[in-house]
Amino acid sequence: MLKNFLNEVISIVVGKPSDSIVRLLEGDKYVNEFIIAKKLDLTINQTRNILYKISDYGLVSSIRKKDKKKGWYTYFWKIEVLKSLEFLKELTIKNITQLRNQIKSRETKGFYVCERCNIEFNEENAMLHDFTCNECGEVFTVKDNEKVIREFKKNEDKLVNKLKLIEEEITTEKARLDKIKMKELKKIEAEKLKQREEKRRIQKEAREKLKKESSKKKPSEKKSSKKKSSTPSKPKKNIKKPSKAKDKKKSKKK
Repeated sequence: MLKNFLNEVISIVVGKPSDSIVRLLEGDKYVNEFIIAKKLDLTINQTRNILYKISDYGLVSSIRKKDKKKGWYTYFWKIEVLKSLEFLKELTIKNITQLRNQIKSRETKGFYVCERCNIEFNEENAMLHDFTCNECGEVFTVKDNEKVIREFKKNEDKLVNKLKLIEEEITTEKARLDKIKMKELKKIEAEKLKQREEKRRIQKEAREKLKKESSKKKPSEKKSSKKKSSTPSKPKKNIKKPSKAKDKKKSKKK
């Protein structure tokens, strides 16, 4: 069902080669534009014109990569499934609205027909032509709207059912994209966690290295301190200063 919807969207935009384009672009991977051109049996310029036309509606996306040898850019394309479905949904809603307006018009207004020329006129135009066909001169007859209304209502039911299916596909596609997004987020988180663990490991190794280096330095410092203490220190000479009391006694004797 999804493929049918995508084919319908692309055929609305570019016409006949929709099936081939959808088959080439419906995957998650971007496809080289030269491969697309080859598969479609078109020139690269013709292929690009088709893709650009679809891109104008936002139904395809592209990335470009530079050829290291030749220096030019090559584009890679893929179909945007969700946007395509939403585009088709809007178009279907528009068609339903138009059809309902036609049903309402048929139920409230009169229509006339020239049976010979099979040309239909609303009441206003029929009055302008005096209820006579300009082509053949035949007098208009009243159109039986009941049959037309029944046909319109059948088409309306089909479009409503189609809209439900499109909405289901949109829900499915959104869920699929959410899963991919969650997977990517988990991958990013895992990568960040890995980087943090690696950083911690490097920091731990650096701390352990510093610890080892500092532990090697401490014994050498102790040895050097022991060597300093082993050298005999010169004894200090005690120089006795004459006390003031003795000086006083000597002065008295005199």
